[in-house]
Amino acid sequence: MNPIPFVSELLGKVDPARLRADLFYLAKDPLPFRKANFTLPGHSQHTLAETDDYIRARLTALGYPVIEEACQAQAFRCDRNKPLHHWYSPPQPEDPWYTLFNLYAKKTGFLRPDEIVMIVSHKDSPSWYESPGAYDNAVGTIANLEIARLLREVKTERSVWFLFCNEEHWPWTSVIAAQGARQRGDPLVAVFNLDSLGGKGQEALDAGLKTNVSRYSTPEGKPLAELICSVNDAYHIGLHQTAYSWNQLGDDDGSFIQAGFPAAVMNLGSFPYGDPNYHMEGDIPERVDLENVTLAVEACLAAILHTARVAG
Repeated sequence: MNPIPFVSELLGKVDPARLRADLFYLAKDPLPFRKANFTLPGHSQHTLAETDDYIRARLTALGYPVIEEACQAQAFRCDRNKPLHHWYSPPQPEDPWYTLFNLYAKKTGFLRPDEIVMIVSHKDSPSWYESPGAYDNAVGTIANLEIARLLREVKTERSVWFLFCNEEHWPWTSVIAAQGARQRGDPLVAVFNLDSLGGKGQEALDAGLKTNVSRYSTPEGKPLAELICSVNDAYHIGLHQTAYSWNQLGDDDGSFIQAGFPAAVMNLGSFPYGDPNYHMEGDIPERVDLENVTLAVEACLAAILHTARVAG
């Protein structure tokens, strides 16, 4: 792969300070959680609604009209008899239902506007436990916001859509998004899922590794995973980058694959996922390797630019 000078320039504009500010806002102060079943004292909205307000405001300030897709969902129950990190349990019929929202921002391609590159990240934290969800998935949310900021005035041949959904409530709202895309006939040529970027185990932390895994579950997803490996090398990003084949359809990329969009890939810090605080109260922003997150944003941004076909 030959690097494109404009892409190299844009990668240098990924802003760690902005990423940090967004991360701490969404996973510490003022929002300790992002879930429908938790409202801060004296506040009129639950913290997931407040999260949506923050994302809307950031996107609107960038000049994007924000499209809302209403979804009905419940909070998971907590079952501590299950294995650690997997305490979520299905809600019961009598549990409250909430109106949650998928949020979209869209930029139109100048040559092939009917070919769409989708960037998806779930914005909620675990509904069954008081976990700040810094790695899972505030980091994916802030990465999606940062990529939207950097692409706002970039001309790409293909259209680019940014989707902020909810995965830690039931049913996953990415399923609604994917089914809606299928019903409308949206021509999605690629789906990049950003989830738990930089999250890794103690061994990788001790070794100082900056990691990213691009996990694919279909033959059509493999080229996307390999592309992220290629841009990491071509642009000298410096990640310990791997592509991983997984024969299951999980996470928000799986929602789109099951809806008939097989060109999908998930990016996360490690697989099998190694963060010892996964779904736990220790998933705090102070533990996030922001340098790793920044590099992962650069790699994903470069791959998205090559897929959306920026003029070189």
